[in-house]
Amino acid sequence: MTETLPGTDTVCLDLDPTGQIATITIDRQHKLNALTLELLEDLEPLLHQVDSSSARVLVLRTAGSKVFCVGADITRFSQFSPVGMWRQWITIGHRVFNLLAGLRQPTIAVVDGLAVGGGLELAMACDFRIAADTAGFGLPETSLGTIPGWGGTERLTQLVGPARAKEIILARRRIGAETALAWGLITEAVPSEDLDAATGALVAILLEGAPIAQQTSKQLIHAAAAGAPSAILEAIASGFTAATEDFREGVASFQEKRPATFTGA
Repeated sequence: MTETLPGTDTVCLDLDPTGQIATITIDRQHKLNALTLELLEDLEPLLHQVDSSSARVLVLRTAGSKVFCVGADITRFSQFSPVGMWRQWITIGHRVFNLLAGLRQPTIAVVDGLAVGGGLELAMACDFRIAADTAGFGLPETSLGTIPGWGGTERLTQLVGPARAKEIILARRRIGAETALAWGLITEAVPSEDLDAATGALVAILLEGAPIAQQTSKQLIHAAAAGAPSAILEAIASGFTAATEDFREGVASFQEKRPATFTGA
């Protein structure tokens, strides 16, 4: 574990001994994990490192258990000029969150506590969101006279639909984990003390799959959400995956009635 001094802002990347599970932890507990440009700029190279690694799953966490992330640091972004907001604050946030969303590996946000504003946008950039049953979610930016600016309007609409997105953004409704689960905003809601076990269970399931097929399927899902024709892309992707060693191993294990051992080749 990385030891940090109280009051320091850190973003750390850890790999498990197998190199298959990457964990990124954002630690700014003294400011409720509020995001700054510096934190985002520290996060960016770590995401590139995960992308180029042999890791098969990324788990995204924040420090502490009361708050996942309260979003962007208001004191910081309120100091930007309109041009600075356009050129830096929004641009860097989009670049980093899009990088997270576009990772080939499956990603899991572990939400323990409140996730609002940019904190919810950060979690929504992951593929899965496992939350404590005491967690809360919201996008309250309109109460500040601004809008969710790091992909929140698009990703929230994709997850919960336009009507629910308007309820959360326009009416500034904060919802609990039970409602978030029912609306499709989160993947799973468990007691806080069970978060690690639930996350570990999902990681184990993901590690059982064929990594190239999983990562290709993730890209196909993103393409479908953007309106790309599945008939064409699935034909190409099927041909690609059929050429892998994992495909041959998957077929052989099925025929031989044994668990598959995938290597990502």
